[in-house]
Amino acid sequence: MTKPAPLQMAEARIALSHLDGNVRRIRQLTEGKVRIMGVVKANAYGHGANRVAASLEAIGITDFGVANIQEAVSLRTEGGLQKKAAILAFSSPLMAQIESYLRHDIEMTICSFDILRAAEATAAACGRTLSVHVKVDTGMGRLGLPPAETMELLRAIRNSPYIDLKGIYTHFAEGSKPGGYTSLQLDRFKGLVTQYESESGQAVCKHTASSGAILCRKDSWFDMVRPGIILYGYLPDPEMSSPIQVVPIMQLEAKVVFIKNANTGDTVSYNRTWSAPGPRRIATIAAGYADGYPRSISNKGSVIINDKSFKQIGTVTMDQIMVDLGTNHDVKSGDNAILFGWEGPSADDIAQTTGSISYEVLCSVSSRVKRVYL
Repeated sequence: MTKPAPLQMAEARIALSHLDGNVRRIRQLTEGKVRIMGVVKANAYGHGANRVAASLEAIGITDFGVANIQEAVSLRTEGGLQKKAAILAFSSPLMAQIESYLRHDIEMTICSFDILRAAEATAAACGRTLSVHVKVDTGMGRLGLPPAETMELLRAIRNSPYIDLKGIYTHFAEGSKPGGYTSLQLDRFKGLVTQYESESGQAVCKHTASSGAILCRKDSWFDMVRPGIILYGYLPDPEMSSPIQVVPIMQLEAKVVFIKNANTGDTVSYNRTWSAPGPRRIATIAAGYADGYPRSISNKGSVIINDKSFKQIGTVTMDQIMVDLGTNHDVKSGDNAILFGWEGPSADDIAQTTGSISYEVLCSVSSRVKRVYL
């Protein structure tokens, strides 16, 4: 019996062995002295949160970071994790969501007195203790109180029988730049946690370093680090120097579905932004901006087919792109085109061309693109 024809026009191939290798290099860099929180928010930066988390759990990761309570509950309940992992939701919650943190044993970010009071009341009514991390705003300007007010918040938490302080953390605005503002934020954080631990007589888990600071500020590692983009194979700033090499774990591929002849002057796609400079063969590939290949790369990108690079031409459409095969090629319908990944242009290449960042490129790969785990 012959195998059925493939149904998928576009696939995101996820190399979990690359993920394992990236974690191994982070462990080597940090000398195994700190906990590693696997940041799997935004569907693990587009890679599939449950499968990525399962792979991380299999190599010993026990802490996970997500954006909000919805992502946390999904990670807890949809079979990605097999053990009792710690899951921290980074967002400040709405009061109506607090009960879900208790029900699903999710660690909550607290950065206001209103939420603290609501959390105490909810935990008391449930007869439970709520695990929390306090976030201090040392200069990011997004979530958290300044250090002096955060100290008052920490004192109130210490006096509450219903709140269990699991950690204190902050986030750097320029984490990929080791000096200047990052140093200022780090000094503010150190001052707060030193005061708290001295006053309370208790040590607490301290964490500040996401990918950039992991690579360039050893003194920011504290008790736990929070790698995000470097898990997925990219540097937070492609221009920064890095003590480790990470490898992309996603490769976006799509099928060649049609090949046609174009004569001199023939135009391609919406608004006729490309015209053939001479006789050409044009391939149509079954992926477009609805799959995550940005429209802003129109006439500026390239793809790899059969180990050769071909220019993307014309306006990127919702479901398809076209490429110029020239006159001498071996491309045929059904061949794979690599839009970006470890064998083709990188997400950094796409981002540089479109004025974006690798994070956005990865997160933009849509749900209609099947994830295939290798």
